[in-house]
Amino acid sequence: MPGSSELPHPDLRDVALTDVLFALSDPSRLRIVRDLADGPLEMAQCGATDPALPKSTKSHLMKVLREAGVVRNEPHGRQRLVSLRRAELDEAFPGLLDSVLGADPERDRPRR
Repeated sequence: MPGSSELPHPDLRDVALTDVLFALSDPSRLRIVRDLADGPLEMAQCGATDPALPKSTKSHLMKVLREAGVVRNEPHGRQRLVSLRRAELDEAFPGLLDSVLGADPERDRPRR
């Protein structure tokens, strides 16, 4: 598939709960998911992470979320549109996103 801008997205029937929990366990990835809860964002506009974050790190965060079935990352003109797979996740893992998104973001900060 050289030259194709389509990325593979797993069928959620093939995704284990542990994969989703791992993807949501990182504070930076969790911030991305929280931003996407309000609707899709272009990849360049996904400001959930530090704007000074290297592009390669941001790409890796998105890859982990996509491969765990948490987000879709699809071509949108010259950009990429990232969206939360909310309906599919709610069907596969009822209540999971509600619990994660309803949690206090302040409690997600690393303890020092």
